[in-house]
Amino acid sequence: MAAARSFRDLKVYQAAREAALCIFAATKSFPREERYALTDQIRRSSRAVKAMIAEAWARRRYKAAFINKVDEALGEANETQSWLDDALDDQYVSQEHFTELDRRYQAIGGMLSRMIDRADDFCKHKPATDYRSIPRVKEESPFTDH
Repeated sequence: MAAARSFRDLKVYQAAREAALCIFAATKSFPREERYALTDQIRRSSRAVKAMIAEAWARRRYKAAFINKVDEALGEANETQSWLDDALDDQYVSQEHFTELDRRYQAIGGMLSRMIDRADDFCKHKPATDYRSIPRVKEESPFTDH
């Protein structure tokens, strides 16, 4: 398998993006009175999963920041599952549809957990790309006389 060159290359990002689209489609049939409650919340959390994955990718130079963002993505995936529970309880989704969506988020959660466990694989960098190894250049202010 080729190394990922972008967050869009990550299978977990692709799965989260697809799952968010499924959530969006499912919520179109939710009652109007849920527009600013359940509908909005589940859409936000499902979309936040993929957004946090993208943010983690951008922060992979710093292992702690990377892990934090992946952990936040995991939290958003679990939040989405909680909102799915509400949708099932209120009979806005069928048991079959719930099971499929929940299965997707279980799989995403598993992938995110493995990313945390393998953070070193994602956060490798050469010393030349480490900001601490770059010598600081003293800049002269353009507002002072030379």
